[in-house]
Amino acid sequence: MEFGTAGLRAAMGAGISHMNSLTIIQTTQGFCRYLEKQFSDLKQRGVVISFDARAHPPSGGNSRRFARLAATTFISQGIPVYLFSNITPTPFVPYTVAHLKLCAGIMITASHNPKQDNGYKVYWENGAQIISPHDKGISQAIEENLEPWPQAWDDSLIDGSPLLHDPSSPINKDYFEDLKKYCFHRSVNKETKVKFVHTSVHGVGHDFVQSAFKAFDFVPPEAVPEQKDPDPEFPTVKYPNPEEGKGVLTLSFALADKTKAKVVLANDPDADRLAVAEKQDSGEWRVFSGNELGALLGWWLFTSWKGKNQSHSALKDTYMLSSTVSSKILQAIALKEGFHFEETLTGFKWMGNRAKQLIDQGKNVLFAFEEAIGYMCCPFVLDKDGVSAAVISAELASFLATKNLSLSQQLKAIYVEYGYHITKASYFICHDQVTIKKLFENLRNYDGKNNYPKACGRFEISGIRDLTTGYDDSQPDKKAVLPTSKSSQMITFMFANGGVATIRTSGTEPKIKYYSELRAPPGTSDPEQLRKELNELVSAIEEHFFQPQKYNLQRKAE
Repeated sequence: MEFGTAGLRAAMGAGISHMNSLTIIQTTQGFCRYLEKQFSDLKQRGVVISFDARAHPPSGGNSRRFARLAATTFISQGIPVYLFSNITPTPFVPYTVAHLKLCAGIMITASHNPKQDNGYKVYWENGAQIISPHDKGISQAIEENLEPWPQAWDDSLIDGSPLLHDPSSPINKDYFEDLKKYCFHRSVNKETKVKFVHTSVHGVGHDFVQSAFKAFDFVPPEAVPEQKDPDPEFPTVKYPNPEEGKGVLTLSFALADKTKAKVVLANDPDADRLAVAEKQDSGEWRVFSGNELGALLGWWLFTSWKGKNQSHSALKDTYMLSSTVSSKILQAIALKEGFHFEETLTGFKWMGNRAKQLIDQGKNVLFAFEEAIGYMCCPFVLDKDGVSAAVISAELASFLATKNLSLSQQLKAIYVEYGYHITKASYFICHDQVTIKKLFENLRNYDGKNNYPKACGRFEISGIRDLTTGYDDSQPDKKAVLPTSKSSQMITFMFANGGVATIRTSGTEPKIKYYSELRAPPGTSDPEQLRKELNELVSAIEEHFFQPQKYNLQRKAE
């Protein structure tokens, strides 16, 4: 296992390449030594640790035990630890870091990964996930502290310790108090006839989403009974990832049909992501893509904010962010409405850190999102948060209902006003690093040495940015503006027809992903025609750039 900017993620089991008590102790010892070097007041401020509900009976590994061992490491060195006494959503850790002004936070979770996996996610004192150079510093410190310290295995030591604090009660109270500031239509929520179904997909979300609905004066949503309690076996789903779409939501749709609910809200197992589905007039269920929900939430948070802030000066200090592989719909809204839009590298570690820089400069960050159903609707959490996103989506749906509009109709209105943004994303599975490297090197030497492709099938390429090598042909010096990383593969192609496609490797799964978008200016376009053209472009990319037969790639299972 390699400690990186996403921390660690791997299967639970024995051995140094797995998540187990020893690798948790080694990682925490290194992290502890690194923090001691960085913070002279570490022993006054301390760290927060929490965990999800994952467990792996064959190896005896589980998130609670891992969290207790991590707490033992810090407390053995005289460092205070705020250890949640029970499971929490991931966003509660960055919230606690910022709220209690701690030096760092650790969340033991593998989010939406398969059931055998677990992970170790790290937050810095600014409340955002760590970025370079901290990942390298921590990684080096882990290598220097591999031998377990005396009593490292004995987590009973912490139970009577004055250095152990349980932040559960006060943090719960304060989080939901802070969340209330993002409730714009309390009277609508009280009266609404819109019914909601919520699933936590056997994860941690149930109690927290119920509390969020109460904070907004909603009737709590109907919970899918088979999935509302944590179960590390995830018995009702093939993958515990709502991003996979309808397969994960089968039980939610059945309950919604039974209770006449119009909207389904689904969290992933650590409740930092949110998927939303809406029943259409045809009787079909529409699952919104991450980009579509990003458009809806971005529009909603801007509209709600504008209702309270009419001044033009406030507008020019207002920002929204999204990752470079996400839809540029926020950019289109920003251009028309007069606020700022910025794109960052993929992942909330980049958006969280950038949001914090902007907030420290006195700017107002309204919203950030990534297409992988991650939303930061309330900047008191500098990470994606599926709890706040769920209740804010519910308020949006309830408000639209007072205008006789559905979420789908509002999404269409956004595209009509700001221009259609049609997106399509998928992935191929590849377990062989050598093959992945070959595929990307082929794109960099497409027709001989050092030449990127000029076209993809019938589609002419107008620009290329390679964030692995740092090349960007749109810049005068041909150097990319966004940070580059040699350790991950990522190339973006701009097409003459207005299409954009990015191909990249995943940091946490054996996948080569692609993201594509076709944009049109407001008012002129036929969405069906755009969709058809995007499908053709994607087929060309799969055939000419991925070459699945040649590289023996496995397609995403439908």
